[in-house]
Amino acid sequence: MLLKFADWLTYQVLGLSPESKFGEVVNFFIYDSVKILILLFTLIFFIGVIRTFLPQQTIRKWMNQRGVAGNFFAALFGAITPFCSCSSIPIFLGFLEAGIPLGVTFSFLITSPLINEYLVILMLGFFGWKITIAYIFSGMFIGIISGVVLGRMKLDAYLVDDLIEKRADNGDGKTFPTFISRLRFGLHESLSITKKIWIWVLLGVGIGAVIHNYVPRETIQPIISKTGIFSVPIATILGVPMYGSCAAIVPIAVVLFQKGIPLGTALAFMMAIAALSLPEAVMLRRAMKPRLIMVFFGITALAIVMTGYIFNFLQSILI
Repeated sequence: MLLKFADWLTYQVLGLSPESKFGEVVNFFIYDSVKILILLFTLIFFIGVIRTFLPQQTIRKWMNQRGVAGNFFAALFGAITPFCSCSSIPIFLGFLEAGIPLGVTFSFLITSPLINEYLVILMLGFFGWKITIAYIFSGMFIGIISGVVLGRMKLDAYLVDDLIEKRADNGDGKTFPTFISRLRFGLHESLSITKKIWIWVLLGVGIGAVIHNYVPRETIQPIISKTGIFSVPIATILGVPMYGSCAAIVPIAVVLFQKGIPLGTALAFMMAIAALSLPEAVMLRRAMKPRLIMVFFGITALAIVMTGYIFNFLQSILI
């Protein structure tokens, strides 16, 4: 339905050619903008309603387990949610506003785009069960460890000011006597947050649309293949600014691997595209100050690089 609407608006109403790069950019922008905004509004609404049944103190107690338990549960929840990096942000914001520790919320945000059911199915079809299982464990590892490290760095001061105020005043005293009042709360939350971040969504998707259609992917493989031991960090750096769905990312990784790129290097490139992107950074600016975004990207990228080297070392065992 959305795809047909985007095609109709782009190619019939606006009269752009489906063969032109600009037409593809506009089509990508319309489709992803509408999709993410609808998903954003709907998810925040349902999360708001669910939050009325769970007092904020209860949520924090459940997610704030000793050691890495909270990070594990957040990463596990991220693994079973079928969202890309941008679509995970509404839930991430809901967790932050509920007062859940920052490091725990990061474990969810990192793991959610790295592992989901359709990516796993695609990997099973292209790479086989050994690599897929190893990838699932590595995705969980990246989410948990990165979240733990970020949590221990005490970075809450680098959240935006109004979000800090919400975490301090988390609404534990609110009561909802009727189901209608719960629905109203969810609707208020959804409208409030969507109004604040819709411009960031459009800006982020716009950047992603340009990168998606104007960055020639066929130029990446020669660059990576000539970098030797530095191929993993270079692949990760090249993957960060790119933007695409899991359905597009897995085939890219397969092609790189088939062209002789080491397994870990190809997967690091895929993980960087999935977990980190410029559109995501733009959208996160609503919740974080630039320094926190840079630290989050840096820690996650480092974890991806380490995982890529491990996969390269284990390549002969996994294949």
